[in-house]
Amino acid sequence: MKISIITAFPELMRSYLAASVLGRGIAAGKLDVEVIDTRDFAEGDYRQIDDYCYGSGGMMLMAEPLAKALASVSAETKPYVVYPSPQGTHLYQELVEDLSRKENLVIICGHYEGVDERFTQKYVDAEISLGDFVLTGGEMPAMAIVDAVSRLIPGVVGKNSSVTEDSFYSGMLDTPHYTRPAEWRGERVPEVLTNGDAKAIDRWRRRRSVERTLDRRPDVAARAGIMPWLSGGAYVMEVHYPVLDKHGEKSSTAITGMDLHDIARACRTYGIKKYLLVTPLAQQREMAKRIAGHWTSGWGAEYNPDRKEAFSTLKIFASVQKALGWLSEREKKEPFKIATTAKRHAGAQHWLTLKREILRRDHSPVFLFGTGWGLHDEVMEMADAVMTPITGGCDGWNHLSVRSAVSITLDRFFGWR
Repeated sequence: MKISIITAFPELMRSYLAASVLGRGIAAGKLDVEVIDTRDFAEGDYRQIDDYCYGSGGMMLMAEPLAKALASVSAETKPYVVYPSPQGTHLYQELVEDLSRKENLVIICGHYEGVDERFTQKYVDAEISLGDFVLTGGEMPAMAIVDAVSRLIPGVVGKNSSVTEDSFYSGMLDTPHYTRPAEWRGERVPEVLTNGDAKAIDRWRRRRSVERTLDRRPDVAARAGIMPWLSGGAYVMEVHYPVLDKHGEKSSTAITGMDLHDIARACRTYGIKKYLLVTPLAQQREMAKRIAGHWTSGWGAEYNPDRKEAFSTLKIFASVQKALGWLSEREKKEPFKIATTAKRHAGAQHWLTLKREILRRDHSPVFLFGTGWGLHDEVMEMADAVMTPITGGCDGWNHLSVRSAVSITLDRFFGWR
């Protein structure tokens, strides 16, 4: 990756780039960074690069020297141009990851009142802000962008685990860290970190990351896939009885091959431990077993190994109670039962509230999805929580297929940002 920094203060940038981890990465050839002096492209005896704003205001950088400096950047592909600006998008980890995938990145450092708007409109691909405050120039934001991006370039940071354990990279804030001595001013390092049990240490770190995130930045959990942070598994239950028919009566529905295929694939994609299928009808259970068997042990297993993996999550039960009993034995604790519905329900909770509750309590969640016209009250009353309906924000029309509802729900809870 090549990064070019266009600045009126090149020595400031060169001094920073020569230091510490970033300097070693550049020296080792892991990252190519060049600093371009804007004044080298200015005209006149005074090499003027700034002038007064039209109308009113202070000084700002002129368009022509910046355009010439940008034209001097040698690149096999069109560079992606970033301008640090208080009017830009806030810098966040996913944006840093996107920037790290650019072959050629150019950062324009503004000064005073900024840069001529005509240059920004013509050449800048993204304006980025470090926050809602104003700095004298763009050099400090440029340093922050280069530093954040460089950490994601293989080989710049010595240990890859140092990157993957960073705050935000894996979806949560970083865990607390300690160094020697083991006791400092009456405060001891947590015992679990000194006993040499790697699995116990990993569990402790995961829980501290979760607690710190929920206490300090609960908003971060909204876009985190929470599966790696749970000590147990998560489950999906597709209920075919008892459900409602269109008249609101207790009923049973038929299993469809399309639902089996699509829900099994969604479960495998998002790391669901088991896809629990519930129907009291023996013929329906046998049909589901034949379909699954074709893909797990029949000709289909060899033809499509991915579908074999998906169907390996399927487990079939005659009743909701039996499925929940099996689940309790497997997890050695009561699962956190979340009923889903397409209708308004008294006491229903937003999916973000439930997501944070699962994290905070380290629950093993099971999501109950009804077929037909939804889950019967018998099942709703078994649930520990009811999730508010999935809505499109349009006119209130809501009649998703069960396979669509499963995929949307799993992505909200377990999707990787």
